[in-house]
Parts: sequence; structure tokens; C-alpha cells
Amino acid sequence: MIKTATDSTVAGMLRDYSLELVPGDQKLIEAAADRLEPRTLVSLTWIPGSNPMRMIAPASKLRRAGLVVMPHIGARHLESKAQLEHIAQRLVGEAGVDRILLVGGDRGEPAGPYDSSLAVMQTGVFQRFGITRITVAGFPEGNPHIPANVLDDALAAKVDFARSDGLKLSIVTQFCFAAVPIVTWIRRLRARGIDFPVRIGLAGPAGIVTLVRYAFRCGVGNSVHVLTENPVFAKALVDRGPEPIIREIACSLADEGSAAIGIAGLHFYVFGGFSKTLAWIDAARSSRQALGYT
Repeated sequence: MIKTATDSTVAGMLRDYSLELVPGDQKLIEAAADRLEPRTLVSLTWIPGSNPMRMIAPASKLRRAGLVVMPHIGARHLESKAQLEHIAQRLVGEAGVDRILLVGGDRGEPAGPYDSSLAVMQTGVFQRFGITRITVAGFPEGNPHIPANVLDDALAAKVDFARSDGLKLSIVTQFCFAAVPIVTWIRRLRARGIDFPVRIGLAGPAGIVTLVRYAFRCGVGNSVHVLTENPVFAKALVDRGPEPIIREIACSLADEGSAAIGIAGLHFYVFGGFSKTLAWIDAARSSRQALGYT
């Protein structure tokens, strides 16, 4: 009985996955437009220091290919309200974007008037241009630069504002290499009355050196310990991609089910490359045996 529920949960999470792409990589954008199924959700990163307007053309190309595009907007990277309005206008008018991923932005001092994603939400700029689907970041393992209570308060404030403003809020998590922090964090959200959909961030298949490098860079402390102190599990991640984590999450949620607990799907960070990640997803979705089932 438990195994059947687990199979169903895994299949459900893999049915509606999303991917993170770098808009400046032209070959990557072309590959995504050619190979991804229509209606697949793709997020476009705003690399710090780059011109955010360079997201417009890739977003437009991906939209024409039938994909759902969600550009990143880093609040602390915005230089002015005029720039924010210009970005929103072009994303909607030229690229047909109807949603964004709004993050604080990893920099010490804001480049302009916005120090948080909430501050950008409160301007009403995106809402004025018709963007009411806003995704914000979640941190199951915390953030090395922000105290846990501050993260909790910030998310609660965004949730309250979204409800009062009629926004269609959702959450995508930072990637993790351990299931327990993810499941514990989602259950804690639900216990606090935060019922918005959550996408679980996972690293696509990659070598151990690459995985450890990104884990250190992004400050996912517990995941670093999993990779460096559990060689058997680390080898499984290299050999089988994120399958061990997905199975562990599925087992933990078998009684509740991903739909009941509000998991919208999986969000893949393609550290090991787009083609490698997509090949793994295709294999995993087409065969239960690829996920370890017999």
C-alpha cells in the first residue's frame, strides 16, 4: 500500500517539472525551445552585473516555442523604479510574460531603492502591467546571510501581502541534497497556514565536484555535509541523479500525497548541463525502473 502511494507521488512530481536556464547562453535557449514539451515552465536567471534587458529576446523566443517563461527579478539589483517599470513593460509587451520569480538578490548593498522582494511587490508595478503570478524563494536549509527568524518573517509578510493584493503566489525552494530539510520545512509552512504551492528545487545529475562546488557557493550547509560525509549517498546522486532524494521525499509524503501537501512539482537546477538533466528526466518519466522500481 505504501509503495503504491510512493509510486504515485513520484510520478506526480515528475509530471510537472520546471527548469532554470541562463538567458545569455544562446545555444541553451535554442536547445530548450527545440526540445522541451509545450507548457514546460522555464525560469530565466538574472546574473548579477548583467543587463536584465537581455532576458527579453530569450523570453520571447521561448514563449513562441510554447513554453511558460518566468524571468528572475532581483530586488537588490534594481537601480530605480524607472528601470523596474521598463523591465515589466518589455517583459509583458514584447515577450508576453505573465509571471516572474522575485528574489531579494545576493548582494550586500542594494543598487537602488529596493532591499527586498516584498518592497518590489508593494510598488504594484508588475500588477499594473498584468503580472499577478509571482513566485518567491524558499530556503529549507536557511540562508547563511540571513537569520532564520528574519527569513520566516519575510515569507510571512509576502504571504500576507499576496493575499491582500490578490496575487497568485507560489514558492520555489533553493536546491537541497537531503530530503529531511525539505519535508520538514514544507510541513512547517503548512502548520503556519501558508498553503501556497511549492516547487522543490533539486540539482540535475552532475559530478560530485560540481555538486559540492554549487552547494558551498549557495550556502546549503546540511547538503554539503550529506555530500562530503556520506560517500555512499553522494555516489548514488552521481550515478542516479536526484532519484534517491525524490524517492525519500515520496516515501516521507506517501500518506499525505504531493497534491494534498501542495507540491506543484520539481524545479531542476541544471548544474551538470541541460542535455544531461533533460535526458535523465525523460528516462525517469518513461520508466519506473529508472527510478529504482522493479
